[in-house]
Amino acid sequence: MNDKNQKKSSLRPFPELGPETVLNLVEAELGIPCSNLCRQLNSYINRVFEIETLDRKGLIVKFYRTDRWSKQALQDEHDFLQELTAQEIPVIPPLSLARGGTIAEKDGLFFSIFPYCGGRSSDEFTEDQWLEVGRLIGRTHAVGAVHPSRERMIMAPEHSTRQQVDFILASGLIQDPALAREFSLVCDELIDEISPLFSGISSNRIHGDCHFSNIIYRPGESFYIIDFDDMVMGPAIQDLWMLLPGPARESFLEIDLFLEGYETFHPFDRRSFRLIEALRGMRFLHYIAWLSHQYLADGSAPIVPGFGVKEYWIVEIADLKDQLERIRQDDEPFGNFF
Repeated sequence: MNDKNQKKSSLRPFPELGPETVLNLVEAELGIPCSNLCRQLNSYINRVFEIETLDRKGLIVKFYRTDRWSKQALQDEHDFLQELTAQEIPVIPPLSLARGGTIAEKDGLFFSIFPYCGGRSSDEFTEDQWLEVGRLIGRTHAVGAVHPSRERMIMAPEHSTRQQVDFILASGLIQDPALAREFSLVCDELIDEISPLFSGISSNRIHGDCHFSNIIYRPGESFYIIDFDDMVMGPAIQDLWMLLPGPARESFLEIDLFLEGYETFHPFDRRSFRLIEALRGMRFLHYIAWLSHQYLADGSAPIVPGFGVKEYWIVEIADLKDQLERIRQDDEPFGNFF
């Protein structure tokens, strides 16, 4: 499967990034010397390194995976971060580079440099923290609604999900024709089922991947929302549902507290609660497309052993069918509870 699909793919693997290369690039872009510290951090899409300057200021340098985002799409992320910073919303914006801007390029590989900002994530929030997180995301979305992104993905079944399904099918990774047809059919059913739910729901700039690991707490400070790499144009509920401790109908207290904080700064369309299970199904396909992209570029997807084998697709198709049935059974819009 490796050789066949690598020949089909035009995606480029990550170039070798040794410590000397990383440090030299950062020194050139910032115009300041660095120490010998160069520690690679866990990141399955990009390449991320922790380094420090000679005066012991910590830095994070992120090399963006090739063929994933255009320079303009990366600039959309950075512009959003800078707009949030200007409103004193706790995020971590990229540093300005000595040559101007926040995005550098080396042989077609884009990279940016951020200040190091340590913190810890929580497994669950207290009641006061749910209020705080609601305020944080409400302020973020208020800024996100000021204007649209220029090149970021639109999170909607007929946009992002359709593109991801087409990419997976065109990749040739599903080598069994019968499984490829079955996968295509269940994806078409899912998209047809959920597309009407998005009618009338606004899409604005949002974080897009808002789970516990991307909200960090710094003692003596507020929560920070980090890693806007998956920023999209999408519905507000996308930045809530992955934080809930269980199904929405079992999380009324957390939702009430979140909305109390959120609506201090920005209105929340309660009709969008009907999108939660649809968004969960869309995330299944987003994740498969993400793994497929990595496999085609690098020849492996180490986060999921056995990715792409026949058994993998059988399980994924079954999971998609289960999620589709769950969506169909969820026939009472959740917004009616408010």
